[in-house]
Amino acid sequence: MGDEELHQLIGGCIRQERGSQKMLYKAFYGFSMGICLRYANNRDEAAEVMNQGFYKVFTRIETYDTTRPFKAWLGKIMMNVSIDYYRANLKMAYTEDLDKAEGISDGELPDRKLNYDDLLAMVKKLPNAYRTVFNLFAIDGYSHEEIGEMLGISSGTSKSNLHKARQKLKQMILEADQSGNSNYNKGMDYSPIVAINMVDINKMDFRKNI
Repeated sequence: MGDEELHQLIGGCIRQERGSQKMLYKAFYGFSMGICLRYANNRDEAAEVMNQGFYKVFTRIETYDTTRPFKAWLGKIMMNVSIDYYRANLKMAYTEDLDKAEGISDGELPDRKLNYDDLLAMVKKLPNAYRTVFNLFAIDGYSHEEIGEMLGISSGTSKSNLHKARQKLKQMILEADQSGNSNYNKGMDYSPIVAINMVDINKMDFRKNI
């Protein structure tokens, strides 16, 4: 979709034209669903959250700054709605074991060579609390302090959940490697556990894939 067409749709949405709203929804359905799926337990839940997000988009679209990328504005809304959904439904069962969080390095990830889609498939298997923190930190690029403010937890709890998410991801990679026929290994010509603990999270840009 070109910029001119997008701006025309946005203008129609500001005027609350149903046709423009429907076209904008269809144009950014895949992008929005991709964000919500990272935080949801299943596709139905993601669709519910996404529709809440589009409601906010259509009721606040007059606040959109047309000098900035529309996808960034839309993505921020979808992420915030996803976080609000879990907080409202009390699905964030955070660990209180803060002592273990002290001294945890931000430089540990399962595998620098792991395909992005394979990684997301594994992330979706994590418990809600671990998955949410991992998404916010490793994919959306927030600091533990920012995550703590967003989720109403301490930065230590955020670190602890990230650490445990990584541990579970490492276990999934080990199990996939040992199985020999896991979907995670399709198309791979290397042992996926070779690079464990060798990646700097600050040098990985997962967001370019979103």
